[in-house]
Amino acid sequence: MVGIGGAAESTDMVLNIGPQHPSTHGVLRLKLVLDGERIRRAEPVIGYMHRGAEKLFEARDYRQIIMLANRHDWLSAFSNELGVVLAVERMLGMEVPARAVWTRTLLAELNRVLNHLMFLGSYPLELGGITPVFYAFREREVLQNVMEEVSGGRMHYMFNRVGGLKEDLPAGWATRARAAVAAVRSRMDVFDDLVLGNEIFRGRTRGVGELAPETVHAYGVSGPIARASGVDFDLRRDEPYLAYGELADTLKVVTRREGDCLARFECLLEQTHNALDLADACLDRLAELPPGPINQRLPKVLKAPEGHTYAWTENPLGINGYYLVSKGDKTPYRLKLRSASYNNIQALTELLPGTLVADMVAILGSMFFVVGDIDK
Repeated sequence: MVGIGGAAESTDMVLNIGPQHPSTHGVLRLKLVLDGERIRRAEPVIGYMHRGAEKLFEARDYRQIIMLANRHDWLSAFSNELGVVLAVERMLGMEVPARAVWTRTLLAELNRVLNHLMFLGSYPLELGGITPVFYAFREREVLQNVMEEVSGGRMHYMFNRVGGLKEDLPAGWATRARAAVAAVRSRMDVFDDLVLGNEIFRGRTRGVGELAPETVHAYGVSGPIARASGVDFDLRRDEPYLAYGELADTLKVVTRREGDCLARFECLLEQTHNALDLADACLDRLAELPPGPINQRLPKVLKAPEGHTYAWTENPLGINGYYLVSKGDKTPYRLKLRSASYNNIQALTELLPGTLVADMVAILGSMFFVVGDIDK
């Protein structure tokens, strides 16, 4: 039913937010049913960016699918690549050199910081605070410079390979990376003080959009959003992969109990601090490792043996899963991608009803999603 003005006060109004609207994260549509200024029902309508990546996986070999998986969450490109190569390596029973394991862990944490900085800057912007986004992009540039130097790419790194990494680190890169991490850490007080210390920001986010732990479990919500609701789960600690099992003393799983917009932002910010600490720990370990290979030599045509496997990683936005089925060919028979944002955004159907339209943007922004990660 569509309202017809003040003469029909008891009539619900259906309001479309998006798919092209300045208050949406990319091409997302929200279908809201309103009772005055309060949301009664909410339905996320997705698919406007669907590229059919899972079908394209079936027509590309195991080297080429890395490029496709790289792009769905364009803020977490390195982590996206990582899940694919881990799945293929598990199928092959391949052991990756130690230098590659620690370098992958380092770059994954730098990529986590890059992802989080974008949301730490853009979320206050959506609530009317323009300054933090300038600081966020300054810090991102510092880290992107070292990521670009090592991989050749600024956003889509294409640095992972089955069996390791594309090539070894450039001479002197570790020193420059350590300086970049220190520079970013020294300026993180901008978000600690300028954003979290802002009365208006806290007023717009505290007690708004509270997500219950039961809803988190029901919808498969993961990442900082789930941990902000008290769900203490992080694959890096609970099912360690790469070198995370040896970083238990440095790794801190950040949680909150409130489950509101403010708690989600606090989790993201504190997790960024911890990712910088993890990056330093990886650089320390890399300095101790003896010289050695960074990858495994592969045959000209790479074929995974017949069978299936499932690999999952703690991506910056939550859990990413890769279900790989092989018939023994050089292309996957099936590669199913479970992306974090796809599950996280479904919780809006429970989160938005009962809230005010004025709080919708605050809630939407605090879900920290990428539309390409939803649509795939």
